[in-house]
Amino acid sequence: MWHSPVRPRRAVAMSVSHSSRLNKLVREQYMRLPQDGRVQVTYVWIDGSGEGVRCKSRTLDKEPKSIEDVPEWNFDGSSTAQAEGSNSDMFLVPVCMFRDPFCLDPNKLVLCEVLKYNRKPAETNLRHTCKKVMDLVKDSHPWFGMEQEYTLLGINGHPYGWPDNGFPGPQGPYYCGVGADKVYGRDIVESHYKACLYAGVKICGTNAEVMPSQWEFQVGPCEGIEMGDHLWMARFILHRVCEDFGVVATLDPKPMTGNWNGAGCHTNYSTEEMRREGGLKHIEAAIEKLSKRHDYHICVYDPRGGRDNSRRLTGHHETSNIFEFSAGVANRGASIRIPRQVGQDGYGYFEDRRPAANCDPYAVTEAIMRTTVLNETGVETKDYADH
Repeated sequence: MWHSPVRPRRAVAMSVSHSSRLNKLVREQYMRLPQDGRVQVTYVWIDGSGEGVRCKSRTLDKEPKSIEDVPEWNFDGSSTAQAEGSNSDMFLVPVCMFRDPFCLDPNKLVLCEVLKYNRKPAETNLRHTCKKVMDLVKDSHPWFGMEQEYTLLGINGHPYGWPDNGFPGPQGPYYCGVGADKVYGRDIVESHYKACLYAGVKICGTNAEVMPSQWEFQVGPCEGIEMGDHLWMARFILHRVCEDFGVVATLDPKPMTGNWNGAGCHTNYSTEEMRREGGLKHIEAAIEKLSKRHDYHICVYDPRGGRDNSRRLTGHHETSNIFEFSAGVANRGASIRIPRQVGQDGYGYFEDRRPAANCDPYAVTEAIMRTTVLNETGVETKDYADH
């Protein structure tokens, strides 16, 4: 009987970076070497884009036990779009410390604020005013939980795991999916989760999203300024993990045009009075205040004054329309969603679904507090520096 020859299946070349193909076992040999009591501290900061993170490392003679033990440092702001070359030194002021999941204990990751030569906050240092506002409203004990959506890309900019020419099947089987034909890059997602837990980031969950190769992780609950600190460090760790795997994580709110879901950073929020019995009336009052300040919030919910979000908030693909404010129980097409359980219990929290995936969490949480607790109105913000 004649048999047709078996043709070998052509290997699919995945688009990953060259550095990810370096021998990691060789690296591990060096990572196990003792440090003789000295500690590597990696300083992390937000660059001039308001979206990107940068880092550099230095050696301390002993392990820092608190953020006060980490000295200020500096960097060349002309190389990060934060200063001119003629006056380029910028200050790095440590504000929050984490364990280092890449170099392991006793090494540290340190999130920093950026100050200009005159000690004033850099333009993309939105933590500075957020901290002032959070200090003002601390008696309301604001809790936040942010749901960070992101998309994995090959080094060629094409969604990771998608066919080189064409598209995967329509959305439907991918959300919270299981199986090699439904999810792409779970190794990255699980590595990021473990790295965040090790670091001390308040990550509380993860899931595959509606668009294939899109994922989400959640951080919280965090009180006040802690929300921005922990989400920014979780983002840094995500980019750093992706670097090891040779792929890219993008926070673009609409990475693929057409009939594909965009990426948001849904923000869950409550004050102490909202979490108490009868808190629903306080939730409804806060939503009423937000409804009258929609334009202001849209302007601060992405780094480009709403232009990025205009590609995402179309009224389709589980979003509200960017030009209209809406609210509803269990409605994922609304600006504000009240979870069904909260509606039944009469207290809890609500979800602002408008922030884009690339929002600055300091800007988002500050804006919510200005509107719902400090009772600001209109598009202008009040300067509380003198109070």
